[in-house]
Amino acid sequence: MNIIGEYIKQKRKEAHLTQEEFALRSGLGLRFVRELEQGKETVRLDKVNQALYMFGMQAVPGELDIKKNEGQ
Repeated sequence: MNIIGEYIKQKRKEAHLTQEEFALRSGLGLRFVRELEQGKETVRLDKVNQALYMFGMQAVPGELDIKKNEGQ
């Protein structure tokens, strides 16, 4: 699972929201929420940010840590 998907799932559960409730409140589709939490590699960044916005966060560009990713 990816970091953002893990974060969304954790925060959603802390807010005591089901995936369905989170999808409705965020304006996203249930399928997207499920795929995001399951770590789908190809998701739209605007929708990721829409999900993150629910928790006061956003995805921003950053430098790739090559050493960290070498083991993957």
